[in-house]
Amino acid sequence: MNSVRSAYERTIAQDTGRVLGNAETVCKLRLARRWVLALAKPSSEEVARTNLERQGYGVYYPRLLQRMVYRGRETARIIPLFPGYLFVQLDTAKQTSAPVRSTLGIVDLVRFGSEPASVPDSIVEDLRARADAETGLHRLNACALERGAAVSVGSGVFAGLDGVFEREVGEQRVIVLLSLLGRETAVRIPSDSIRRSVAV
Repeated sequence: MNSVRSAYERTIAQDTGRVLGNAETVCKLRLARRWVLALAKPSSEEVARTNLERQGYGVYYPRLLQRMVYRGRETARIIPLFPGYLFVQLDTAKQTSAPVRSTLGIVDLVRFGSEPASVPDSIVEDLRARADAETGLHRLNACALERGAAVSVGSGVFAGLDGVFEREVGEQRVIVLLSLLGRETAVRIPSDSIRRSVAV
């Protein structure tokens, strides 16, 4: 009876050890992977991303769909959400940061002192969650403006004019009251062409 009990206890101990060992391994793997911020050369974010991925690094390059008016026609272009920066994931158990610094398109890593600055996983996860699920692109909403807020138009045919925010109409357009020809006129313009006016 005692021998059976001893064998049972040994089995339980072995299983417990395996579970704890697996948990410790997962924890170590998570700690081994960390995000750092890389500074890219001007207009070289895409080149840097391609070359980093070829070397086996995880890269997150958040981009923004920007709508604008060019020569009277509405168009859209894709631009970096954070111009000049990319998030690079290092597996410190297998990789070092040295090759990142010598990668084509990269200037250096952002540092605090002599060490590369770590970016919390939660920041990258939050950015990814805010991006469009289909395209992976970020979009600007109506700037969180309330009705009656003073705004200025930064692009398009009404660039340079000040007005009053009226309301959103659709995902990417808003109605703004502008003073045209001596009277207040409601115009519909892209939401990313306006900014809240700053009181001087």
